[in-house]
Amino acid sequence: MARLADYFVVVGYDLDKRGGSEGQGHILQRFPEKDWEDNPFPQGIELFCQPNGWQLVPERERPSFFVSVLTDINSERHYCACFTFWEGLDNPQVQKAEASEVDEDEVPGLVQPTQVFAPKSLVLVSRLDHTEVFRNCLGLIYAVHVDSLSVPLETVIGNLLTCVIPVAGGSQINESPVCSLNLSVPQALACDWLLGCFQDQRTITLGAGDRQVIQTPINDTLPVSGSSVAHLFRQLGIVNVLYLFCAALTEHKILFLSSSYQRLTDACRALLAIMFPLKYSFTYVPILPGKLLEVLSTPTPFIIGVNSFFRSETQELVGSMTLDVIIADLDGGTVTIPECVHISLLPDPLLQQTQTALSMVLDPELEIADHAFPPSSTQPSTLKIQDKEIRAVFLWLFGQLFHGYRWCLHIIRIHPEPVIRFHKAAFLGQRALTEDDFLMKVLDGMAFAGFISERGPPYRLTDLFDDLMANQVERIRQEECSPHKVMNHIKELAEQLFKNENPYPAVAMHKVQRPAESPGHNDPKNLAIFPLLDDVTVQLFIDHAAAKLQTAPPVVKAELKGMVPSGPPLGDIVDRHGHVLANSARRLEVVRNCITYIFDNKMLEAKKLMPAVLRALKGRAARVCLTQELNQHVLQNRAVLDDQQFDYIVRMMNCTLQDCSHMDEHGIAAILLPLVTAFCRKLGAGITQFAYSCVQEHMVWTNMQFWEAMFYSDVQNHIRALYLEADGGEQSTASRGQQESGPAAGGQEQLGALELASEQSRLWPTLSKEQQSERVQKEESTVFSQAIHYANRMSYLLLPLDTSKNRLLNRSGIGDVESVSNSYVTNSIAGSMAESYDTESGFEDAESSDVANSVVRFINRFVDKVCNESGVTNEHLKALHTMIPDIVQMHIETLDAVHRESKRLPPIQKPKLLRPILLAGEELVMDGMRVHLISDGREEATGALGGPPLLPAEGAIFLTTYRLIFKGTPNDPLVGEQVVTRSFPIASLTKEKRISVSLSMDQFIQEGLQLRSCTFQLLKIAFDEEVASDLAEVFRKHMHKLRYPQHVQGTFAFTVGQSGKTLVEHKTKDKNQSIKTLSKNLVKSAKRTIGRQYATRKKYSPPTWENRSSLQSELDEDELSVTEELDQGSLTLSSTIRSSDRQTMSNVVERACCRDYQRLGLGTLSNSLTRSKNEPFRISTVNRMYTVCRSYPGLLIVPQSIPDSTIQRISRCYRQNRFPVVCWRNSRTKAVLLRSAGLHAKGVVGFFKSPNAPSAGPSQADSTSLEQEKYMQAIISSMPSYCEPSGRNTLGGFTSTHMSTSDSSDKLRQPKIGALMKQVMGGKEDVPETFSRGALGQRARVISLSQPRVSGKAKNPPGGKWGSIRGSGRLSAYNPEVGNRLSSKESPQPNGGPSEALFLRQQRAYLYIIGDKTQLKGGKQDSFQQWEVVPIEVCDVRQVKNSFKKLMKACVPSSATSEPSMTFHRCLEESEWMCLLHRVLQVSVLVVELLDTGSSVMVSLEDGWDVTTQVVSLVQLLSDPYYRTFDGFRLLVEKEWLSFGHRFSHRGAQTLASQSSGFTPVFLQFLDCVHQIHLQFPMEFEFSQYYLKFLAYHYVSNRFRTFLLDSDYERIELGVLYEEKGERKNPQVCKSVWDYIDRLNKKTPIFFNYMFSPEDEEVLRPYSFISNLKVWDFYIEETLSEGPSYDWELVQRGRQERLAEEVPDKPDTTTPKSQRHIVWPCYDSRSRVVPDAITKLLQDLQSLEAELGLPPEKWKDTWDKIKANQRVEAKLENRPSFNSSLLMSSNLSHQRRSQGVYLPESGVGSSINLAMDREISTTSTPVAGRPSTSTLYSQFQSTESENRSFEGILFKKGALLKPWKPRWFVLDKTKHQLRYYETRQDKECKGVIELAEVESVIPGTPTMGAPKNIEEKAFFDLKTTKRVYNFCAQDSPNAQLWMDSIQSCLSDA
Repeated sequence: MARLADYFVVVGYDLDKRGGSEGQGHILQRFPEKDWEDNPFPQGIELFCQPNGWQLVPERERPSFFVSVLTDINSERHYCACFTFWEGLDNPQVQKAEASEVDEDEVPGLVQPTQVFAPKSLVLVSRLDHTEVFRNCLGLIYAVHVDSLSVPLETVIGNLLTCVIPVAGGSQINESPVCSLNLSVPQALACDWLLGCFQDQRTITLGAGDRQVIQTPINDTLPVSGSSVAHLFRQLGIVNVLYLFCAALTEHKILFLSSSYQRLTDACRALLAIMFPLKYSFTYVPILPGKLLEVLSTPTPFIIGVNSFFRSETQELVGSMTLDVIIADLDGGTVTIPECVHISLLPDPLLQQTQTALSMVLDPELEIADHAFPPSSTQPSTLKIQDKEIRAVFLWLFGQLFHGYRWCLHIIRIHPEPVIRFHKAAFLGQRALTEDDFLMKVLDGMAFAGFISERGPPYRLTDLFDDLMANQVERIRQEECSPHKVMNHIKELAEQLFKNENPYPAVAMHKVQRPAESPGHNDPKNLAIFPLLDDVTVQLFIDHAAAKLQTAPPVVKAELKGMVPSGPPLGDIVDRHGHVLANSARRLEVVRNCITYIFDNKMLEAKKLMPAVLRALKGRAARVCLTQELNQHVLQNRAVLDDQQFDYIVRMMNCTLQDCSHMDEHGIAAILLPLVTAFCRKLGAGITQFAYSCVQEHMVWTNMQFWEAMFYSDVQNHIRALYLEADGGEQSTASRGQQESGPAAGGQEQLGALELASEQSRLWPTLSKEQQSERVQKEESTVFSQAIHYANRMSYLLLPLDTSKNRLLNRSGIGDVESVSNSYVTNSIAGSMAESYDTESGFEDAESSDVANSVVRFINRFVDKVCNESGVTNEHLKALHTMIPDIVQMHIETLDAVHRESKRLPPIQKPKLLRPILLAGEELVMDGMRVHLISDGREEATGALGGPPLLPAEGAIFLTTYRLIFKGTPNDPLVGEQVVTRSFPIASLTKEKRISVSLSMDQFIQEGLQLRSCTFQLLKIAFDEEVASDLAEVFRKHMHKLRYPQHVQGTFAFTVGQSGKTLVEHKTKDKNQSIKTLSKNLVKSAKRTIGRQYATRKKYSPPTWENRSSLQSELDEDELSVTEELDQGSLTLSSTIRSSDRQTMSNVVERACCRDYQRLGLGTLSNSLTRSKNEPFRISTVNRMYTVCRSYPGLLIVPQSIPDSTIQRISRCYRQNRFPVVCWRNSRTKAVLLRSAGLHAKGVVGFFKSPNAPSAGPSQADSTSLEQEKYMQAIISSMPSYCEPSGRNTLGGFTSTHMSTSDSSDKLRQPKIGALMKQVMGGKEDVPETFSRGALGQRARVISLSQPRVSGKAKNPPGGKWGSIRGSGRLSAYNPEVGNRLSSKESPQPNGGPSEALFLRQQRAYLYIIGDKTQLKGGKQDSFQQWEVVPIEVCDVRQVKNSFKKLMKACVPSSATSEPSMTFHRCLEESEWMCLLHRVLQVSVLVVELLDTGSSVMVSLEDGWDVTTQVVSLVQLLSDPYYRTFDGFRLLVEKEWLSFGHRFSHRGAQTLASQSSGFTPVFLQFLDCVHQIHLQFPMEFEFSQYYLKFLAYHYVSNRFRTFLLDSDYERIELGVLYEEKGERKNPQVCKSVWDYIDRLNKKTPIFFNYMFSPEDEEVLRPYSFISNLKVWDFYIEETLSEGPSYDWELVQRGRQERLAEEVPDKPDTTTPKSQRHIVWPCYDSRSRVVPDAITKLLQDLQSLEAELGLPPEKWKDTWDKIKANQRVEAKLENRPSFNSSLLMSSNLSHQRRSQGVYLPESGVGSSINLAMDREISTTSTPVAGRPSTSTLYSQFQSTESENRSFEGILFKKGALLKPWKPRWFVLDKTKHQLRYYETRQDKECKGVIELAEVESVIPGTPTMGAPKNIEEKAFFDLKTTKRVYNFCAQDSPNAQLWMDSIQSCLSDA
């Protein structure tokens, strides 16, 4: 029973303290005056009566009511019901004003009302929450006061304060309702009678003619919510409330806002109600007064309600904090979650199910909204019922979340009070929810801790939730997929909740007096002030009631305590990720077998199984299986093993623990804990090493929660055994076996610990005092002994074997050896307890004291925690604290002996370090450091695609002056004999990152590096424990030094073979060698080296760049645009070029580029530097001193008519002074290709500015612009298609001069360029019809208008010529009829209007300028007649750089990932590399088309050294077959890339200066484009794909000097460009990549493309769509057996060494050697292991020559001979044949070329001809046919007939049971074989009998099935070593002839 109201308080406005703007309230009266003993009066009530502050108001407001909640210091909640009304006062302001002058504060002129109203509150304080009853009671008191009823107020209040009601229904639930409830109660009811009657009943009256029924809940553990939950959902909606629910459970701060106080209280009450069975234990203030708003800045979680009146103040406060408050606005229906707050939501299927259930409750119509015939009405339930249904959903939700929680409870004490602990890890593990954020936070929260302490005890009262957990979990599980069944269940639960809250719904009569609403009710004069009450009278009532209560007999309410059922146990739920694989029986079998082998001492077998076991142990089932198997081998807690067994067992334990998380959710570490103290090995006399000393390096041992859970589990088992023994000794043995069964020991069939505890709790009151104290003592000593046991266990696992290593405190990890991050532990251990143990203990050991200290502190902390929780006495605790240091110290001493002995064991054999092969001149900088190569994201080598894993591998990393090399052997014993090599040039390193790696094998590696190279290689290495950490640092420093030398002369290409001895020696773990001395030595030797380099040359001064323009820096981050307007004097010859002018000039002329210009007919250069005048172009020497443009070559092709002085002026308009120069001319159309940089901003505007604009005078800009135009015109004039007279129509000339194709082909061609242009420019408009009209209609007219060509001499005067360009008769640039512009005809009406795109003119321009869109924004474009600008979007350098980074990550990912967004193709797509290739190819094809149709093209993009170079090079490659040969391609790269100044050093970040700009592979992009073209036209290139890969590798490797430096100028300055031929002292070292390729090409056909058979003058037009492009295998292939194959001599030497190893000393004749060889795609070089046919034949030929001792013939000579041979044969036989040895096994079916693969004309056979001869022209349909065998061995023959020594038809008997068949036999003396064919004509041989194998030829006898009518002598047999062949000739002479011929062959041999 409890008082309905504890205090009644009247609070009024305090007139005395009225100061400033805010008034104050004060308590006028309170009853009772004295505090109740059990319930002191809460402070600060006056604040909560008026949360908005006490204020006077000018008009009376309506009375208000709300309930505030105050929480006292004991977390008890007090409900303060506040009833507020307003009373009139005379305005004190007016009185004051009359009495004195106006105050300074007062604003004069404001009219003050004469009367104001002050608030007064009647407050009831109660511990019960009966809102409606409080509202009625206070309303009654007000009504009595207002209506001046006859009942004294004192009586009503006295009755109210003496009302006592039951807290809960107790046992009355099952009885019939008490009948006196329905009695008519007399009006004036005396207090005495009330006391007596209503102790058990729920009707109350206050003696004012009122009557109320109070429905107290049946079970007070269930919250009472009324309809508040339903209201909350209506106000905020399902999703918002779920967010608040999850936020409250995961301890976030929640703030409710509303303008209604009652709504705030209801919302807070509702949120608490749906959290049941969890109870909220943080700050809970449903209504927060304005004066206490600072409370919001508390750091702890809270649920607080604030009136919307304070919204702005609240937001200021919340804003000033860390913004971690979730604000729910009840009036606006919004929930605002700050960005910094992450609310963990319910786990996935549950969230969905909860939302569905809630929407079915709140909106039942939703489900049938789409029904054709909806039911007549489906109204949601009434609010009260709906409220309970919503709560039932949350109850059901908690049932799902917590089911099985009782199986994870540990009972650690039963007497005197049960002590229960929850095993969180086991619960999460069995539910497979360890990853779930929400559940983790809930289980760690305060609410759940309260839940366990309240609901953990096994013997107590139960409620609805316990019933749900015990009996309905199965039902929930089965129904969770069917929403309707779920709804039915929810309705049942809701019914129970409703019944609990409203046990007697029939009894709902209330009779309460309300104040009369009379007309004059609000009239101030009618209202008296609330009177002062007589406290004596009220106190009398209270005292009287108290006396009665004391005399009344006590109410005995029988408490129905009982055992709490545990419900169904947690089944083994399959992980959400379904690790079903791991449970496969095969894997478990492997584990069992391996353990059996180990204990049977079959070590070889065990070793083979080991890798499979370690893989299997990734699965949970296999780990459990391992622990069970090991358990069987433990006898009496001990299992002694020999060294090898011990090793294997420890490895398996380590592997098992490796994959366990630090929580140990599956209890694997728990089961292993007793095992690690059982398995041991004998080390020496009396010294035993236990397994625990080898499995310490795991997070789990340092997790305090793990030890606690283990401790509690063991204590529970022992206490259970204690009581089982007491009950009956026979059960105890059975229970022992059960101990390890799981976290909550005790199976279903046996009495579980909780059941036992429940029984004991029930019996407790019946025991005598002695028995009780005996049990308490026994339990306590059990806990105490376990604590000692665990102190020992913990010291075993926490003290390292080598205590001097101080592993626990070393940095943040546990130690030196592993990299498992144990930061959690070390911090907690180090800082756990301040006291060190040396003060207590006598031991002190300098070396190990800190380790011991930290371990002691850790164990002390553990002991403190568990002993306090388990109720161990202080004496025992002190004893423990004294014992622990001694235990630790004793253990340290034991370990020291073990450590000493274990050192004497032979060390584990580590693989021998393999030495890498070095290049000539390559030197080691750091000798091999032992490392492990870890697998990265590439799957091939890890065994993921089948086969044993090649990685991880153990070996060493070597740093040389040129490369970074790893060489080692795989860890997997099945491939242990293979050698793994990974290397890359140090210059190609793009990123280095520190990583920490843990290996699943024996040891743990502390730190590692991830090194990424732009040759698409990744080295993930982890340093071995023997490598000192300072050494690893030295390694990094050297790597950086070598990667970014100070100057280009520090690169390997320059230093090769010159450097002194720079090897860094290192001894294993030599701590004394400091880094300083190392670096000093290095610096010295480096200085010596550099000194030698510089001895020959003067100090390098980088060229000065001046006048940096701002335009380019905006466009491109890492380029600085340069206008070099240096005066001539600033660059004198002596300062830049060493040799004399004449010598340099002759060198320049000698360069191959000049020969190329002469080949193209672009001008000659005689010795006297005179030039022939009749050529349109000349070679200019204006830049010979590199003064005009630094980055251009010395000799340039310019128009004949342009003098050098003009060039100097023009160059200033272009970025970097890179003015337009000619680089190639089409030999057929004579169109030229020019290259330049983009124009400067001023140049663009000047060039395209409208001439009609008034100009002040001939400014400089105008003149340059004019000169530029002259330059363009000169180029146009050089084209034969251009004819001077202005009346000529150009297209006519176009056709008549050089277009020999028919009109129709031209028509077809023309739109193609338009479409191409459109694609390139990204035009959106459709091609209008005028275009086709232009193509067809114009053609005829154009030709008729054409005039005969005027000779080049008859020129117009210059004025007229320029006039034609800058004339005034302009047309819009968009006019489609531009065709007639140069003829003086009037133009027809424009047809397509201005929407026409630029290039859709009928007349093609003479010159197209491909420019950058961004540049051309500057000026308006003019309709120049001669040239036209094609604006395109060009990929800028940053795009290429970023794209390449992503491409590298896609091709060589650093770690394997299963995310769908990280697959190879997705990453490749995101890198956009293919898009960039597509763009470059597209522009190139457009330019090729334009050049091929006779227009010249000028490529003028960016600075003219990146994209321009790519496009120009590709155009030449596509247009000119010469550039597809070795010499041509070399020339192309030298001319366009090297001479024209592509910035190789800058783009490749080759030196320290360019490090920041990063690596940008512009040249690689070009090579990839060439590779794409090569794939589409495999017969057009003399070089192979390998050649391209070779260049791609070495252009970044810095092995050769070819690709160093940024321009010819820089190369000359360093003396690199024209190195004297005799200069080479070391013939081994090639300085130029081209020399190296030439040299290698003579030795081997590796660079040669056997399919090379070019067409004459073939122009290639590749497809450039992304679907046509392939990923270059250079990016994704690797050869682990030998490393990159691009350093040829290394590969060759490596192969020779391997062959030498493979050849055994004595030939092993006993076992036949298998010829089969496994080929790993990532390990072997496929091209070597499985060579193509031609390579194979050439190799065979070479080896034959070597065997015969002949001088080896060069492969090229052999090849050319065979080709010539084949042509001759084809002519002789007059049919196309193809020697199969010339056809590579390449898929030709999809290759494109106009005449790709030939079909034979004659229908004989199906040979394929590769068009080595030019005479045959056949269709181009490819056919997959069989190659001809007739000339297979053409090396030995000239024609076919010579080889047929004898031929004819013979019958041959088939193999067993096969008939005789006639065959055409050919006896071949040359090849020494007898071949047979189906028919004479057949070219395909059916079989061969090698004559070498024939033993004899003898006459035979006819056998069964022989041909009829043939004499017996015609049969003969041929006996070989393998079988006997039966033959039959046509007759006996024929047979004799055959026998003789064969015999003669045999005797000849």
